[in-house]
Amino acid sequence: MVIETTPRYFKITFNWNPKLVEKVKELPERRFDPREKVWLVPSSHRLAVEKFAHQNRFTWASASNEPEVDFTIPPMPELQIDIPLVRKPFPYQGNGIAYSLIHRRTIVGDQPGLGKTGQAIGTIVGADLMFQQTKAFPSYPCLVICPSSLKINWQREWQIWTGRNMAMILDDSNKKNWHLYWEANMAKVFIVNYESLKKYFVKSIEKGESDKLRLNHVKFDSRITIFKSVIIDESHRCKSTSTQQSKFTKGICSGKEWILALTGTPVINKPKDLISQIGIIDKMNCFGGYKNFVERYCGGMKEASNLKELNYKLNLHCFYRRDKSEVLKDLPAKLRQVVICEIDNRKEYQTAENDLINYLKQYKDASDEKIQSAMRGEIMVRIGILRNISARGKIKDVIDYIQDTLESGEKLIIFAHLKEVIAAVKKEFPHAVSITGDDDMVSRQRNVDLFQNNPNTNLIVCSIKAAGVGLTLTASSRVAFIEFPWTAADCDQCEDRAHRIGQKDSVTCTYFLGKQTIDEHIYQIIQDKRSIADKITGAKDIVEVDIVNAITNLFNQIK
Repeated sequence: MVIETTPRYFKITFNWNPKLVEKVKELPERRFDPREKVWLVPSSHRLAVEKFAHQNRFTWASASNEPEVDFTIPPMPELQIDIPLVRKPFPYQGNGIAYSLIHRRTIVGDQPGLGKTGQAIGTIVGADLMFQQTKAFPSYPCLVICPSSLKINWQREWQIWTGRNMAMILDDSNKKNWHLYWEANMAKVFIVNYESLKKYFVKSIEKGESDKLRLNHVKFDSRITIFKSVIIDESHRCKSTSTQQSKFTKGICSGKEWILALTGTPVINKPKDLISQIGIIDKMNCFGGYKNFVERYCGGMKEASNLKELNYKLNLHCFYRRDKSEVLKDLPAKLRQVVICEIDNRKEYQTAENDLINYLKQYKDASDEKIQSAMRGEIMVRIGILRNISARGKIKDVIDYIQDTLESGEKLIIFAHLKEVIAAVKKEFPHAVSITGDDDMVSRQRNVDLFQNNPNTNLIVCSIKAAGVGLTLTASSRVAFIEFPWTAADCDQCEDRAHRIGQKDSVTCTYFLGKQTIDEHIYQIIQDKRSIADKITGAKDIVEVDIVNAITNLFNQIK
């Protein structure tokens, strides 16, 4: 008793049995094929056939008449053009750029930390270079759709990679006239978050109250035709075809030659997660259309079938993914990256900053060295207050980042200082473990062991003071700082909880900095002094003088 799966039908074969015949006849649209002597049920009735198979103990078989196919994935292409970028891509990033330049509409599925942002920017810049030579497919202006927490980071990355201030974040001030910046050659890239797609690009939605939203219900702003390319960051947020975000993204991308969907988690649960993303980049025809995709790759009890073939076709037409282990030879031992966050307590921060500026004026006017020395301690306290306010204001963006990282299947180490900040993260992720000053030695070791050895324990939240030294947390190659120490040496100590003997991957260290806050200045001071960190490590008074003088000079320049 066998059920064979084919693209169009389920073929049900069994020795004649009157009871089974009656049960087969209960299946929808069933018919008997006298030539092959099998019962046929259209593949659209998968659930009914699966239930029938389970109740009557049928076995499943692949279609025997399908030819053997070699599913060897071809190697990634080499980049053949010299793209004018300020930052040179790693070799594997060059391969990714080359792939996207060939296929034009691509899902970039590299593991988090491998630089999908740089590859997307390199592709758009490379596409523009090709357009200048061939006049075939322009790539500017480009629209970047991303989570709200990453808008500033995207703007910054465009400047880092191209050396030009060419990206504009859409906001209320430019909602009506952003296109004029493109026409005046003042911006080539426009950045918007998912939640604001309706605000900036949808004129109206014309449907009845009880109607299910369809794409043809949406009337878009005609200016979406200006965009020649779209980058969709964290595209797995569009995995459901039914959400407004997915439909708006699909509508905006319609007709574009250059579409790059970036995600470290292209498939969260099942192949059907890909349906919306493949539809958005308009590559469903490579899989025989929507109906064939569902029948061919979403079959069986687990709604996942012919996965080897699916992986092959994805890589052949519109998708690539590399793990760190595959490109480790190209990576440095550590990668540091900055994520700029909009703080949500700006008014509180501004009040404290004004207070610091007024105190700095008194410090500058003080002539006696002893008085200045005493005041430096107070200035450090006030700088610390600013950092604390910034840390609290970053929590929402940090939680979004943590969620995306954990969904990608990676473990993550988070460092913070304030108990309030640590508690906020643990509240959002109750299954996380922690290392704080309140933990006894037994609890600390238990939490370390859980993080190191339990695959279900994927987040550890660490106090900088309690966990900055001595611990081994090599189960993760991702370290992130909501708050960070005062010196490069102390930052290194925290980073090295993951970067230790036993770590097989390059370690990615992410620093969250509040936009236009003291974070940016302290972080820059640390990087400027990194090369001479040994000279100031352990010398608290020198560190204090150095930071106070740098901050004083900074505010003197600003004010």
